[in-house]
Parts: sequence; structure tokens; C-alpha cells
Amino acid sequence: MKNKILLFVVACLLAVMQANAQERYQATWESLKNYQCPEWFRDAKFGIFIHWGVYSVPAFESEWYPRQMYQQGSAVFKHHVATYGDQKKFGYKDFIPMFKAEKFNANEWISLFVKSGAKYVVPVAEHHDGFAMYKTALSKWNAVEMGPKKDIIGELATAAKSQGMIFGLSSHRIEHWWFLQGGRKFESDVMDPKFADFYGPAREQNETMSPEFMNDWLLRCTELIDKYQPQLFWFDWWIEQPALEPYRKSLASYYYNKGLEWNKGVAINYKNISFPDGTAVYDIERGSSKAGKKYPWQTDTSIGKKSWGYIPGEENKSPNELIDELVDIVSKNGNLLLNIGPRPDGTITQEQQDVLLAIGKWLKINGEGIYGTRPWEMFGEGPTQIEGESFNEGTGKDFTEKDIRFTVKGDILYAFTLDIPKEKIVIKNLAANGKAGKVTNVELLGSTEKIIWTQKPEGLVIQPSKSWPSECAVGYKITKQ
Repeated sequence: MKNKILLFVVACLLAVMQANAQERYQATWESLKNYQCPEWFRDAKFGIFIHWGVYSVPAFESEWYPRQMYQQGSAVFKHHVATYGDQKKFGYKDFIPMFKAEKFNANEWISLFVKSGAKYVVPVAEHHDGFAMYKTALSKWNAVEMGPKKDIIGELATAAKSQGMIFGLSSHRIEHWWFLQGGRKFESDVMDPKFADFYGPAREQNETMSPEFMNDWLLRCTELIDKYQPQLFWFDWWIEQPALEPYRKSLASYYYNKGLEWNKGVAINYKNISFPDGTAVYDIERGSSKAGKKYPWQTDTSIGKKSWGYIPGEENKSPNELIDELVDIVSKNGNLLLNIGPRPDGTITQEQQDVLLAIGKWLKINGEGIYGTRPWEMFGEGPTQIEGESFNEGTGKDFTEKDIRFTVKGDILYAFTLDIPKEKIVIKNLAANGKAGKVTNVELLGSTEKIIWTQKPEGLVIQPSKSWPSECAVGYKITKQ
């Protein structure tokens, strides 16, 4: 026992020495290009995003309710006036006391996410609306002092870590610069100086952000890092503004150096052109990549097709659709970050729970070919092509059983058909005498049935199974020489 303790202590000391020996990051792109995506992110493949906040109370159209309710002539503007009265008497701030989160249970949420097969969780710490879901020293407009009277981010962080999930978070604070500017164009409570610290700055998108606002953004980010030690920090698109570049570099160097201090791998998610390739982890919203990418990346999307936050009557994606997305993304060196939108009381709709549990059931069978895998020489084959990247969901044809995606783990190759095969499948990239080598065995993940297969000049031919272990994509474990 003493020897085991000694070995553990030595291992810990070596890890600390290695972290201290690594050169600390500087706030320059040259220094930040030394960043490497952590292995935990590359292994995890699947995470849960959470959009939950004051906007869940009106629950109309989308999580952009606070912006649209001040956009004169919009459907949300008209709905707000008809339902709550004019925006001078009942503004967005007046929804805060109605946001009670009385049924919120962080441990139950995390337990559900674990059952879904997700390995990390990313709640929104502050959305565009400016209401912080944690105790911040920089604003009284937060979920500890108002509304729920709970540190939502803190409770989720504790629950996630206790159940073995990697904890991350997101900030959309930078978009607050312009998010509520519509309220300055007519008589509304946005014009009231008493609420300037909540609604402000409420400027135009084409106005360059003030140094004070950008400093506040940086301070809020570092506060979140110090308080909750997230291993993933997700940002939306607007941090790409040129004026913010020095602040982005400062934030990244601060965060990456904290990761060294914690001896934990950390990752920043960004969109568009906010960071040079390889200095952070690129994120695609509601879409995928046409082909594999050199650096690890991520898709963020939502179960709900209409909104990221809760709305009644949401049209949810099917497990089959999302599993196909997951397999396609993983084959191309990516991760899937899948969003849910809880109700204002803190419950998650049964429909979205069912989707998560169905994905978890599939991953129990097929996770061997997902978790910890890496891209193969090619991501896949088949007739269905993906067009574009961001916001390309629903623009192409559905995947079929002839669409095949590959992953690899060590010497094992995994091949997934993106639908249940109705007849034999032919994997052309595994043709006899081809570059891929000789196939020696084929197994169906989740089944003990002996699979009938032959390797021919036209490809690896696999006969249909007598029964399928799941109702979605089918995974084969392939051994080669």
C-alpha cells in the first residue's frame, strides 16, 4: 500500500513539474499558436449545451425575445404589448421575478446528461440579455440576487464534477453591446436611467465598443474562470470584432495559463474568424463540415428546431437525425454540443428528455466506435453531400444506409451506416487489394450474431443482419491486417 501511495505522489509531482516547465502563454498570436486541444475534448465527442434564463419566462418565438420585444412592428413586439402591456410599464426586467427556478435540481439534470452519453456540459452563464446566471461582483442583475436566488452555474459545476462530467460554460456578454438598442427608439423602460446598468449600453452594431465595455467583458470572463474553473469556454460570433482583438488575446493567455496551473486541459470555442487556426477550437452553429478538418472542432446545435430556449410546442429533432449528425461530425474530427431549453421552473420537457435518453441508449451500444476515436484516412463515402457549414441544417437530403462514416481507434476501424441497411452494403474504400489492407474480421456492435461478409474488388460486402441492435445508425467493428 505504501508503494502505491509513493507512486501516486511521485506521479503528481511529475505532473506539476511538467506543467511548471511548460512555457506560459503570452497575449500574442505567436505564443497562442503553441496551444494544443486537450485530449479529453478529442475523446469526449458529445456534450450538452443549456440555454436557460429570464427569456424562458415569456417563452415566445425564441430566446431572442428580449431583443425582439423592443423591435417595433415585430411579432414579438405585438405579442408583448397584447399580453403584458406597453414596454414602458412592463419591460424585460419585469420578467425577472417570474423566473423562479423553483423545481431546478442540478444533480437530476446532470444525471440525465450522463444517461444521454454526454461527457461534458456547457450552461450559458450569461446570454445576450445581460442577466448573469451566477453571482457576479460586477452586476446586481444576477440569479443569486434576483429571480431564482440561486447560483445556477455554481450548482451545475458542483453536480457535474461530482458525477464525472467535464464542466464548461458560455458567455454571450459581448452581444449585449447592441442587443437592446431597439428600446432606445421609442418610449420604453430601456430609456429609464434607473435601469441603465441592466439594459445598457444598447448601442448600434456598427458602433465600436467602448474600452469600458470591453474591459467589463474581460473582467466578467476572468471572474467566471476563477470562480468555476471551467475546462471549456464557449463564445458566440460577435467576439470577432477588430476592437476586441487585444482583449481576446489577453483572455486566451489568461485562461490557458490557468489550465496549466490547474493541470487540466482547457478549450475555447469560437466562431468565424475570432481566433487563428489552431489557437482555439472552431465551432460551427447548426451545421457540419463538408470534409474532415485538421484541427479538432465542434458543431453546436439544439434539439429544438425553432428556439434555443424553451418555448411551448417546440418542434424537436428525432434521435435518428441527431445520431446521424453525431456520427458524421465525429468522422470529420469534430464534437457535437447539443442544446436543451428548460422551462422557467427548472424542469426539462419530457420530449427533450426522451431524445437525450434515446441517444444514450444508442451510445451504450455503439460508443466504442465514437468515444476516444480519431479520424481515419477518409471520413466516409456515400451519395449524400453536405453543402456549406454554418446554418446548413435541413438544406440537404437525409442520410441513407449507403452513407458510411469511419472512425478509428488504434488498429480497429469502425464503419457506420447512417440508416438501417435494407440489403447488403458495399464499403468501396475497403476493396480487396486496396490501400486499406486485408480485412480479417467484421463484427456488428451490440450483437453476437456472426456477420457474413466478403472482401471483393468492388469493396467490403456485408450482408444484412437478422436483427439490428438499434433503430438508428449501424456500427461495424472491422479488424484489418
